[in-house]
Amino acid sequence: MQQYFIEAYSHIQDARMLHNGKTVFEAKGEDFNSFIKTSYKHLGLNYAKFFKMDRLSKLAFLGAELLLEAPLADAELDDEVALVFSNKASSLDTDYKHQESIQDAQQYFPSPAVFVYTLPNISVGEISIRHKLCSENSFFIFETFNAELLHNYAEILLKEKRANSVLCAWVELEGENYNSFMYKVGYNGEISHTKDNIRTLYNLE
Repeated sequence: MQQYFIEAYSHIQDARMLHNGKTVFEAKGEDFNSFIKTSYKHLGLNYAKFFKMDRLSKLAFLGAELLLEAPLADAELDDEVALVFSNKASSLDTDYKHQESIQDAQQYFPSPAVFVYTLPNISVGEISIRHKLCSENSFFIFETFNAELLHNYAEILLKEKRANSVLCAWVELEGENYNSFMYKVGYNGEISHTKDNIRTLYNLE
């Protein structure tokens, strides 16, 4: 029976970025907007489209950059990397911003640049564009972190050869409360891909 492993994982929360459990950057006291900008600079990125993204997409984008450490190269990881994301608030952070622009009939100025991000799976699209992925992807909404669904879905994708690896994530953002937890499932590594191990890594601080 084929065994799968958690090959790498990342966290972004409380103005801190961790890769495989080790802090790689911290900016105590910074609010989300300031922290996300300084994190972008710390990672040495040069991706102009980042600044046009909504806040949820920025959080997801940086979580993936932190996890993968570099853009996916065809020679190393082809485009058969499935993306399975989830959160609780969907795109509510951006929905509020859009609502503010349309609720006053006298000040009705909806922005297409904001409206396009009123779906949470747009964040998955941004990662796919960045890494040139044409693979299967999905975004689920749960009341709480659902390790069982992420585990089962990833294993199905791998067993049915619909992906060579799977990037799973919980990317939650509401106001100043944010949490990005990502991990990559594949054929190599030291951490077995089990529901208990996923829960343990999710709660790691």
